[in-house]
Amino acid sequence: MLLREIARFSLQHRTLYCYLILSIWIFLLIAGMYKYIGSIENSNSVLSSKNFLYKKQQLEEQERVRSKKINDDDCNHPPTIGLGEEGGTFEGWSLQGVLLLIRHGDRGPMTHVRGIESVDCSYEGDTVMVKYSHYLTNSSSSTTAGHWMKTGPFHGFPLLPSSPKACLLGQLTQKGVAQLLRVGDVIRQAYAHTLSLYAKPVVTRTTPFNASDTTNNPIVYNTDDIVVYSTRYRRTFQSAMALMFSIVHPDKWQYLQIQESHSLSFCFTDCACPQAENIKKQLDKDSKQSLATHPAIGAIAQWMSATLLQNQPTAGQTSPLEIRDAILSHICHDAPLPCRKISLATGHEPRRASSSSTQDPQDVINIDQDDSAIVFSQSQPNTEEPDDVDPTGDQEPEIEGCVEKSHVAAIMSYTQWAGLKEWRSVRMRQQGLLRAYGFLRNIVGYMLKMISGDKVKFVLYSGHDKTMEYLMTALGLATDSPFIPYASRMVFEVYKSDKDTQYYFRLLFNGRDVTNLVGVCEGGKSLSVPRGIRGDRANLCPIENIIRFLHDDYFLPLNATNFKDACLAQKDNYF
Repeated sequence: MLLREIARFSLQHRTLYCYLILSIWIFLLIAGMYKYIGSIENSNSVLSSKNFLYKKQQLEEQERVRSKKINDDDCNHPPTIGLGEEGGTFEGWSLQGVLLLIRHGDRGPMTHVRGIESVDCSYEGDTVMVKYSHYLTNSSSSTTAGHWMKTGPFHGFPLLPSSPKACLLGQLTQKGVAQLLRVGDVIRQAYAHTLSLYAKPVVTRTTPFNASDTTNNPIVYNTDDIVVYSTRYRRTFQSAMALMFSIVHPDKWQYLQIQESHSLSFCFTDCACPQAENIKKQLDKDSKQSLATHPAIGAIAQWMSATLLQNQPTAGQTSPLEIRDAILSHICHDAPLPCRKISLATGHEPRRASSSSTQDPQDVINIDQDDSAIVFSQSQPNTEEPDDVDPTGDQEPEIEGCVEKSHVAAIMSYTQWAGLKEWRSVRMRQQGLLRAYGFLRNIVGYMLKMISGDKVKFVLYSGHDKTMEYLMTALGLATDSPFIPYASRMVFEVYKSDKDTQYYFRLLFNGRDVTNLVGVCEGGKSLSVPRGIRGDRANLCPIENIIRFLHDDYFLPLNATNFKDACLAQKDNYF
């Protein structure tokens, strides 16, 4: 009876059991799905976090590599300066002479920079620097207390920076001296033995009034085989003397004759050129128009200008070139990027004492980069109220914002892009041809002296970045960068063939053979000869090529046949 009732009850509630079992199954299914989805989300969260960290590390590494490249390329640290492709033994060829053009070494900024007194521009512990400083302080009748005392335009000029640690306005730093001592060592290794540059000088004596008197007979050292030119700036003079100290014997060094170039383009007798000034104005105008099309870069330049420069431009846009030059003083001396401070008491930036010095307005560098290719973040001023106030009423200056690596990268990228665009422009080539004509004539003149048996074996021109820029653009020499680093060197080597009377030259820039990149030597116009025992090759270009170019083809891009006609002031659209 009981079993029959249970069976009847089960049959009546079968549907209820089905619903109950189905509900339990659905509950378990949903719970399992939530657990599975949760594990996926946790996994994705971990992966996303790892991916973010990886990308952040990638960006930091890219930033580090880019900063290092800027530091290495533009600063040209002394330990990185070494012998390149200069010199060598060419079988069947004899070295007749060398002409060397250098840019001065590391210097202070060309404009007044805030907080520059906190940047340490010394270069202590360098053995070559110590040797040079010791020599200047302890010997030589031509130097007194480290000053050049020979008669001439550089009489009384100091041979070392006046302050060991300070980055003075436009003045050579200790690091700049060390750079040129290293470049001099490179030149000595490459050419001193072949040209007998380091040999002790020939000693002669003037004829005495009394033939029996030999005590008052002054010694004269023959230095006719060396010619040195420098512009009348301390940084170029000091650079020239540091370089020559590493090349020649000290007894000969103190008797060198230093000649003055009255122009940073070394134009000698071919200087006045109104058309060159017109082209310069047009290039400046093009540069400003290019900057106006990149407002983001303009904003960064303005922000950095307010942080870096003591004297703000009264009108117009701050030049990224000026910013670049100012920030290199921090980058090249491992100083932290500067911050802008504002006094809470006055609402103005704290006053700073400004230094005074002679500024060369032309000793600048060229520049520019597309906004789309630049990644940066612009710092914003801090407008929050201070948490603590001085009870006396005088409030300490508060940091408003700091120059960041992204700002520097943006300015450097833009100036690189714009500089290359300007370097490759027709106007730039025309300006180079006009500015460098007198200099190139002088170089070719010394080449002809060397091949004619003249005593001159070595000529040095100590100049500026513009000096090299004008000459390189005149020769049609293409570069990967529009900037000439500190202590750069350009070498003309003059060779004679041992088989006949053919004369050739080779051109090197910072240790790299660039002969085949010069317009008059490219396209199979030069020879490839074995260089040394290492199996390297060197390119030699006939001197007659550059002579013909100077006399016949030089002014063709200027629609003229001589320097005077090419320099006549013309309308902007003349060329």
